[in-house]
Amino acid sequence: MNDYQQNGYQNGYQDEKRHLDEDAFGAKAGNIVSAFDAFPKSKPQYVTRTSGGGKWTVAMAIVSIILLWSELSRWWRGEEMHTFAVEKGIGRSMQINLDVVVRMKCNDLHVNVQDAAGDRILAASMLKLDPTNWSQWVDNKGIHKLGRDKDGRVITGEGYTSIAHDEGFGEEHVHDIVALGRKKARWGKTPRIWGGGEPDSCRIFGSLELNKVQGDFHITARGHGYPGMGQHLDHDSFNFSHIVSELSFGPFLPSLVNPLDRTISIATSRFYKFQYFMSVVPTTYSVGHPDSSGSRTILTNQYAVTEQEKEIGERTIPGIFFKYDIEPMLLNIVETRDSFFVFLIKIVNILSGALVAGHWGFTMSEWLKEVIGKRRRASSEGVLGAKGYHGD
Repeated sequence: MNDYQQNGYQNGYQDEKRHLDEDAFGAKAGNIVSAFDAFPKSKPQYVTRTSGGGKWTVAMAIVSIILLWSELSRWWRGEEMHTFAVEKGIGRSMQINLDVVVRMKCNDLHVNVQDAAGDRILAASMLKLDPTNWSQWVDNKGIHKLGRDKDGRVITGEGYTSIAHDEGFGEEHVHDIVALGRKKARWGKTPRIWGGGEPDSCRIFGSLELNKVQGDFHITARGHGYPGMGQHLDHDSFNFSHIVSELSFGPFLPSLVNPLDRTISIATSRFYKFQYFMSVVPTTYSVGHPDSSGSRTILTNQYAVTEQEKEIGERTIPGIFFKYDIEPMLLNIVETRDSFFVFLIKIVNILSGALVAGHWGFTMSEWLKEVIGKRRRASSEGVLGAKGYHGD
């Protein structure tokens, strides 16, 4: 190698060294704080963008949005805790709320309550009875005119007013139930009979204050079932087909949909008996723990019901019988929600996990792509470029 070539080589090496010695991979001289940088950066000319990395970034962004939305929805709904306890209340009375349409005239009906304490209450004197027409509530096929809602429940449009939407028992939105339960509730008006027609049905509605014991609430025909309760009614007037718009226990909370609300039952004969056996469970709905400040609670009742209906003989009393029993337990439904600070920590964890998972996924895919590429190149060279593969 002559002197000219040696000098050229040295000059090229020094030029390359000057380029590599740029402040691209280390901290600037004399900057001590930068030595603690946990987020080292590279210049754009040393970063390579690939289509595979872009695909993983898009996928990671979509997954992160889905997880964030799921966590936000869960936080907004809150979490429910259902606990049972022995009821410690000493309340001796309980309210029953009823809104029923029976396909008989009001003068032909007898409404009565008898409980295990031996008390008998003439409920007709405490409830309101309005004449109405059956056709105002159902059509000739026995289907409610307003049809059914999105959950398949029959809609009557009566029994409550000023309620924007319904929340049924078992819903997750306890805060909505508590908010609606605090609104002032009132009974809806009975539809007016137009054209001066003769009413053929009776709407029985209102609230009763009864003993908090097992009891029997029943609707029978005048002169049947109890002696001295009016003149004997002709059997041809019997028709105990009915619509239950509201049947609940405790405070009147029409926003809560009970099992018998908005149901219809048709009697197929004059002597027909409907029996409903209900097991009532006192229930509290709370937003926030009841012992904490700022919590909101309403007290109501849930019930499970079984139904029995059948055609009976003329020696048996026809009618509609609601038999209820009070369970000695209390169901507490509490909705709690994490603080906003805890919610932010969970969001950070979700984003961090998505980033780490996306990085590992990209690294593994690139490694797998490289391994497959090497095998293909080795296989190709073994067939076409193998030593000794030459024609003579």
